Formats: sequence, structure tokens, C-alpha cells
Amino acid sequence: MRVLFFSSLLLLVNASAFAADAKSDALHWTNPLVEQRADPQIDWQADGNYYLTATVPEYDRIELRRAPTLDGLRSAEPKVVWRKHPTGIMGSHIWAPELHRLNGKWYIYFAAGGAEKVWDIRIYVLENASADPMQGEWVEKGEIKTKWETFALDATTFAYKGVNYLVWGQKDPDIKGNTNLYIAKMDTPWSITGEQVMISKPDLSWEQIGYLVNEGPAVLIRNGRIFITYSASATDFNYCMGMLTANADADLLDAKSWAKSPRPVFATWTVNGVYGPGHNSFTTTPDGKTDILIYHARSYRDIKGDPLNDPNRHARAQIIHYHPDGTPDFGVPVPDGPLP
Repeated sequence: MRVLFFSSLLLLVNASAFAADAKSDALHWTNPLVEQRADPQIDWQADGNYYLTATVPEYDRIELRRAPTLDGLRSAEPKVVWRKHPTGIMGSHIWAPELHRLNGKWYIYFAAGGAEKVWDIRIYVLENASADPMQGEWVEKGEIKTKWETFALDATTFAYKGVNYLVWGQKDPDIKGNTNLYIAKMDTPWSITGEQVMISKPDLSWEQIGYLVNEGPAVLIRNGRIFITYSASATDFNYCMGMLTANADADLLDAKSWAKSPRPVFATWTVNGVYGPGHNSFTTTPDGKTDILIYHARSYRDIKGDPLNDPNRHARAQIIHYHPDGTPDFGVPVPDGPLP
């Protein structure tokens, strides 16, 4: 009986140590997480893996990689799941892919220009019926048709109270500037229905440096509110994150439901050597108890030529804390190196 007791005790100790190690691994990584991957989206999935997709420097393909830990994504083998067309639509500027699981299938939302008209950028969708997104066939579902045939990019989707929504950036031909943020209901994973509603435009000075830009929306639902972060200004050291907030019982398709933070919620922090943080996404630890901010930034301020030609926007991650009122506290970008 004594042997059985000590054996059981040893099993409990080992199990506790394993759980502690797993938790420690979940909160341990080194920044940059993955180099030369801009507009990163990382999501934890039920198969026990994190999945990363992002813009590659060549702007010519969509990759997926997966690993059981965030730090494991660094060395994970990327799988190319789709390449740009040699001519016509979807032929250039393959930007900001996002992987989502909807109705039992996988979808990738991304922006692309034409091979001959590189700035005719629109939002497109791929679908995969395989249980494993690294396997199966990715089928082109076409362009998400919006109100205008204008510059459109950075689509993300989320479900709330049984409704699927799309949020994206787009140029309104009647509004001065570059891109505003819009929201609409989705009737299929590749189409919207009803009115598209503008929920933000770059009307504050820190959103207008270089370009008048609101783009890269990401959704965080916590503490009785819906938060949408977004990125603003040119993609150099001025790039930064803003945030919109709506109450849980609000009509998300009413522009008045969304309140904009008056200042950036995440921006360049020269002390730590992190410049132009933005185009973020959100994930959690595997137990769902700790929220994590995923974003890209450079490790230097000055860029030669067009920032879009500089490949060194690296994917990074850091833990999100919360203010006493329940709003996210992103803090400042942590320095490169192991997470403190």
C-alpha cells in the first residue's frame, strides 16, 4: 500500500511539473518571433498548434506554418499554399493573409493587385475543405464585392451573437485620403450582405503622417466590449495602432456605436529599439487565460527608399494586460530578445 501511495504521489508531482513546464513554454518566446514576416496573423487551433500566416517580402505567395508553441514558429517549415497569378487579377502585391475556420472549412482572406495593374488591390478568398489546412486543395472563391471597385485590403472576420462580420480597409472615392475602416454582415464566407458601414476614417493627426490611413483591423472581444485595433499612417516609424470600442449590447452596424481612442494605443518606442509597430492580430495561450498581441515592427528607424521595399518588418509578440476598467493595456513594444 505504501508503494502504491508513493507511486501515486510521484505521478501527481510529475503531472504538476509537466503542467508548469507547459505553462512556462506557452509564455516563453524570443522577439522577433519570425523575421521578415509582416502583417502577421497567429491563431491557436483545437489541434494543439499555433498557425502563422503573414506577408512575405516578395509579395508573391501565401504561406502557412504551425507549431505547438509560439517560439516554435520560428523554425517551423513554411508550407506554400498558393502563389500569385502570372497575369490578370491576383497577380501582384499579395498582402496580409488571414486564416479562419468557418462552417467546418478553412478560409484565407488576402489582398492582391493585378499583374498589369498592381495598385488595383482588392480582397480575395481561398477555401479548403480539408480538416488539416496544410493539406487538401485551396480553391479560389473570388473577390469579396464591396460598395466600390476601389483600393481595398486587410479583411478580417469575426462572429458575434450568431452573426459573422467582415471588417476591412477601403478607399471611398468621395472622401479625401487613402483608406477608411468598414464593417458589414457576411452571408457566406466569401461575400457580404446589406449596407457596409464606415466605422473610422483617419481624422486625427497621428493617422495622417505620410498617408491618411486606417487599415489592418483586428478584433478582440473581452470584458463586455468589442475592441477593434487598426493601424494608421505610413508604414515607416510613424506606423502605429489605434483602437475602436463598442459595448457588448451595441448595434455593431451603427457607426455611432464605435468610440475611437484619441491617441495611439501602441507606437514606436525608441528606448526599446522597436519602430513602426502595427498590423496586429490577437491570440491566446493554449489554456485561453492569457491574451497575446501579435504585430510587426522594425528594429531600426531610418529606411532607404519606399518602406514597402524594406523587407525587415518582423513578426513579434507580447502579453496583453488590462486596465482596471477592462480595456486592454498594450504597454510599449518590448525590446528584442527573450520575453522578460
